[in-house]
Amino acid sequence: MSSRDIIRKFAASDDDIEKMLQESLAATGEFTASDYEDSIKNFQQETILKGRVISLINDDVIVDIGYKSEGVVDIQEFGEEAPQIGDEVEVFLEEVEDHMGMMVLSKKRADRIRGWERVIAEHKEGDVVKGPVMRKIKGGLLLNIGIPVFLPASQVSIRRAADVSSYIGKEIEARIIKIDESRMNIVVSRRKLLEEGREKQKNELLATLEEGQERVGVVKNIADFGAFVDLGGIDGLLHITDMSWGRISHPSEMLRIDDEIEVKILKFDKGSERIALGLKQKSESPWRKIEERFKPGNRVRGEVVNVMNYGAFVKLEEGVEGLVHISEMSWTRRVNHPSEMVNVGDIIEVVVLNVNASKQEISLGMKQVEENPWTTVEDKYPIGTIIRGRVRNLTNYGAFVEIEEGIDGLLHISDMSWTKKISHPSEAVKKGDEVEAIVLSVDQDKKRVALGIKQLSEDPWETEIPTRYRVGEELEGQVTKITNFGVFVSIGNDLEGLMHISELSDDKVENPEDVVGVGDKVLVRIIKVNTEERKIGLSLMEVVERSPEGAKTKTTEAAPAAVEDTPAEVEAEAAPAVEAEAPAVEVSAEEASAEEAAPAAEATTEEKPEEEKPSDG
Repeated sequence: MSSRDIIRKFAASDDDIEKMLQESLAATGEFTASDYEDSIKNFQQETILKGRVISLINDDVIVDIGYKSEGVVDIQEFGEEAPQIGDEVEVFLEEVEDHMGMMVLSKKRADRIRGWERVIAEHKEGDVVKGPVMRKIKGGLLLNIGIPVFLPASQVSIRRAADVSSYIGKEIEARIIKIDESRMNIVVSRRKLLEEGREKQKNELLATLEEGQERVGVVKNIADFGAFVDLGGIDGLLHITDMSWGRISHPSEMLRIDDEIEVKILKFDKGSERIALGLKQKSESPWRKIEERFKPGNRVRGEVVNVMNYGAFVKLEEGVEGLVHISEMSWTRRVNHPSEMVNVGDIIEVVVLNVNASKQEISLGMKQVEENPWTTVEDKYPIGTIIRGRVRNLTNYGAFVEIEEGIDGLLHISDMSWTKKISHPSEAVKKGDEVEAIVLSVDQDKKRVALGIKQLSEDPWETEIPTRYRVGEELEGQVTKITNFGVFVSIGNDLEGLMHISELSDDKVENPEDVVGVGDKVLVRIIKVNTEERKIGLSLMEVVERSPEGAKTKTTEAAPAAVEDTPAEVEAEAAPAVEAEAPAVEVSAEEASAEEAAPAAEATTEEKPEEEKPSDG
C-alpha cells in the first residue's frame, strides 16, 4: 500500500487537523501564520527544487524538499537504477498540495528541463550530435542526446529504409536542423550529414576516377536492367549485359543489396556524372580467338538455354552461345516451332555453320548432323518413275503428295487431266487420298519434285479426239458456261467445245443468254477440230431440252476448248485448259515450309504469288 493510500485510510477530518494545528502553534508559541506563508514562498509551482530521499514505500519515493510535508515521486521515474535513502535529487514541483495535502513532484520532468537547458547551452541549429536510438514512434525515431530528439523517417538515410526499426539501439550521428524552444522540441537529420559526407567523397572520387580503373563498391539497388553500385559518394550503373559473359535472366542471380564487389570503370562522363561499370570485363572475353576453337564443319555438343520462335540458342561453353535457326533443324520435317524439336536443358549435337567473332555470333545446324535425304532423291526417283503416295496438302494450284517420309512432290492442276479443266485440285483429289503419279522432274538443289497424273495415260488429243470428233458431225451436248463471247458445251469425256456467239443463230445475237441457258441440252455441229491448239469449235443446231431451272446465268469462267477462229479475248479465256502440256512444276513443300518459318524467307508454296505459279501456257 502506498503512503497516499495509508494517509487516506487513517486521515482525520479537516476540522480535526485545523484544531490540532492551532493547539500545536499555541503550545509552542514559535510559529505563526505569517511564518507559514514565509516558509512556502520559495516553493512555487512548476519550478525545480532540490530534495533528499528520506524513504521508499512500495513504488513511492518520499522526498524531503524542506516544506511542511514531503513530496512523492513515482519510483519508475528514476529509471533502472533505484534511488537510495539519503540521495540528493532535483525534482519538478508540479503541484504544491494535492487533495490529500501531498506535494506532487516529478524527477523525470526535472531531468528533461535540466537536459534541455544543457543541450541548448551547448548546441545550436546545424551542430552535429550523437546518441543511441531509443525507440520507434509515429513518423520516425527518438534519438537520445541527453534529451529525446526527433529523427524523421525520411531523414534516417539517403535512401528511405523500408523499416527504420533496424536502427533501434544503434548509436548514430545526426545534424540539428530545427530547435523549437517554446515547445522544447529538437529535430535532427542523419541524412543531411550523410549527404554532406557523400558530396565530399564524390568530389574526391571524381578528381581521381578514370576509365579502365578497378574500384570497390557496394550494391545499393537492384533493378531488372542492372544494379547501382556506390563507389563512395557517387553511384555507377552495372548493366545486366556487363555482369557475366554467360546468360543471366536477372541481376539478383549474381548480386544482393549491400554486397561489396570490385568493378571496372567502362565509361565515365564527368559532366553528367554518369558511370558505366563492368564485372565481366575483369576477365578475358570467351569470344577472343573463338575461330580457333569453333571452325565451320566442326561437330560440337551443347545445352539448349533458350527457345525462340525463330530458333534455339545452344550454350557451347561459358559465355559462348550459338543459334540453331528453325530452318536448320530438319532436312524434311515441317517445323512450325523449335519446341517441336528441342527443349531448354536438352544436350544436343550440332554442326558449326558460321562464326562471326566481331558480332559474337555462331550459326549452328542440327540437320547437318544427319545425311541430307535429298542427295539420293534423284537416284531413287528418276524421271518416269511411277510412285504411289498420300495427298498431304492442297493449295490453289496443286496437291503435295508424300513420296516418302519428309519428301513431297507437287502435282500441279495442269498435270491432273488432259481434257478436263480443273480450277482447284479438290476437283480431282482429296487430302489423304492415295494416288498414283509419275515423276516429271527432280531438282536436287532446290529440293523439288514435280509429279503428274495425266502423263500416266496417252494424250487423247494425239489419237482419240481427232479420230472420234470430225468436222461436220452432229452430236448432243450440255451447256456448262456462258460468256459474253460464246457458250461452252460439254460433249463427253471431260471435253468441251465453244460455240462462238456468231454460231448461235443466223441473226445477230447481242446476248448468248437470249438463246440458251446453263444446263440446256443442245444439238451442235462440229465445225473445227484443232489438235495443235487443242480446241473444238461448235455451231448450234437447236435446243433439245431446256434445263429444269431455266437458268441462263452468265459466267466469264474459261473453258478447256474453243473454236480456232475466235477473237483475242476468247483465246485468252480458253487457253489455260486446252493448250499444250504445261512444264513440270518445281516446288518443294518442305522447302516452302522451311522458308515460311525463316525471318527473311520467300513465300511458301501455299502463299506463292500467282505470277510464280506454273500455268498451262
